[in-house]
Amino acid sequence: MSPEVQDSFKALETSKRGMVVTKKHEEDYIEEFGPHLIKLPKGAAVQQIKLTPYQQFCWRTMGNFVKRRGKVDPKLEEALQKAHMRIRPDEYSAYALMTTLLTFIGMLVVGIFIGFIFMMIELSIFGLLIGALVIVFVPVVVYFGIMSSPSGKAKARGKDIDRRISSAMSFISAMASANVNVDVIFKELAKQPIYGEIQKEAEWITRDTELLGQDILSAIKSASLRTPSIKFQDFLQGVVTTSSSGGELKPFFLIKAKQYEDERRLDLRARIETLGMLAESFVTVGVAFPLFLVVMMSIMALVGSSPDFILMLLYVVCFGMIPGTQVGFIVGISSMSE
Repeated sequence: MSPEVQDSFKALETSKRGMVVTKKHEEDYIEEFGPHLIKLPKGAAVQQIKLTPYQQFCWRTMGNFVKRRGKVDPKLEEALQKAHMRIRPDEYSAYALMTTLLTFIGMLVVGIFIGFIFMMIELSIFGLLIGALVIVFVPVVVYFGIMSSPSGKAKARGKDIDRRISSAMSFISAMASANVNVDVIFKELAKQPIYGEIQKEAEWITRDTELLGQDILSAIKSASLRTPSIKFQDFLQGVVTTSSSGGELKPFFLIKAKQYEDERRLDLRARIETLGMLAESFVTVGVAFPLFLVVMMSIMALVGSSPDFILMLLYVVCFGMIPGTQVGFIVGISSMSE
């Protein structure tokens, strides 16, 4: 073999080390291109997320203890993401533990004070029971209340998304009818505060594409995993599936808009029927029955042998049952109305 041919084969040879070692950028390349820059809109500023002073105190105090535990609860992390609570799971755990510890110390003082007062009136056993109940029960309630707060906020966000998804889908289908790209649709949706939590979900999708450099399908897929709404998750997964399979998004958006509009119409009809039933119940339980009961008890007080007891029951009905019934119906109806 001639020397020229041998040199040609040597130029094509590769070593194992050369295949596994990542090639580094040259200094002139770094000087020429520099780091990857993100162009933000004019006047935009990077938002820094900081803990509150109390949360910082909790993290400084209980942070090492939480770190030694090692494991992070995946359900807590998922709930914090769905609730859009911008705090790490370990920081939130430190906040919950420190708050529970402070509550326990406060309830310990209160429990000792209650026990001391009951000992003075010679009811020491009853006082010890109440004091022990306060010391144990209140911190437990505080801890589980704090740990379940992200799930509660996530459910509230999910309800808000389900309530507004019909109108938001009309906005999306209208823009899709004008042949607007998917990334531009979500970018414009992120500028519409009228859509509530859907706007915030669109903001996170736009953040992933424009700030973090993800493609639009990856950003939508990530959003479908962290959204608390089943309907919105189904919609986002449908966008990814339709785009990945080569389908057209405009007919998909129109079909989804009609589907959510029909579901909203059925939901409103069910709400109206429930409100009608509550109105009939209110007339019977909240108006007619108390009046009938007051009249009957007044007559019994006049002709009965124990008017003082009946008069006390009458006070309970007038100042307890009737206002309580009114408040109960008001809260129930207000929780159903949009």
